[in-house]
Amino acid sequence: MIVVKNLGKTFADGTEALRGISVTIPDGDFVAVIGLSGAGKSTFLRCLNRLVDPTKGNIEVRGTDVASLRGRALQRYRRTVGFIFQQFNLVTRLSVVENVLSGRLGYHGTWRGLLGLFTERDYELARQNIRKVGLTEKERSRVDSLSGGQQQRVAIARAMTQEPQLILADEPMASLDPRLADVILGILKDYNEQQGVTVLVNIHVIELAKRYARRVLAFNLGRLVFDGPVEMLDQDLEKRIYAGSLEAL
Repeated sequence: MIVVKNLGKTFADGTEALRGISVTIPDGDFVAVIGLSGAGKSTFLRCLNRLVDPTKGNIEVRGTDVASLRGRALQRYRRTVGFIFQQFNLVTRLSVVENVLSGRLGYHGTWRGLLGLFTERDYELARQNIRKVGLTEKERSRVDSLSGGQQQRVAIARAMTQEPQLILADEPMASLDPRLADVILGILKDYNEQQGVTVLVNIHVIELAKRYARRVLAFNLGRLVFDGPVEMLDQDLEKRIYAGSLEAL
């Protein structure tokens, strides 16, 4: 369960990226986060795993007060949250399996991680998730030899290998050919349904949100302007969500 209350974020330049966001997301939900560029979608996801520190408000994940975490407590929390970036964030000179294994670093001490001293279970999890994303034959290939769609699948396998309670995906299809969007979202949807892991995906294309999500959070100028089942999205509501000003809502 994720409970967000009156969440706000103002950056140093005065930009108010989030304004009074309150939302509750039950375990196992698959949520599409939609809105114009600059609406606050990415900032919201990054506040949930504390890549961005909120200016005010509360974030509670499974009873943990995330906004107040510091030091090792924050590190322990982050290892339970898989984050999938638009630009993959992989070490391209390393192999697929080495990149996926980095999802286990949060479970080991610093020196073991630096030396790559992973357990047999770590390797088993990595191979299992590489298989789930359809890259078994690429396990030993360098990441820089892969296509963009394959690299994003490596990033998803890495997130899965964390054994996360929550997966956050920040526009995971934005750098890819549109034809690959269904592949990426299909993998995330299958993982959500098979493992019961909550997934929040920042999506630009409204049709993809309708196809895969059960619920939609819509942002406009830092405010949460719609929260409801995907079936409620009609053309009129979509026009208002993607309006350039709050006055249209």
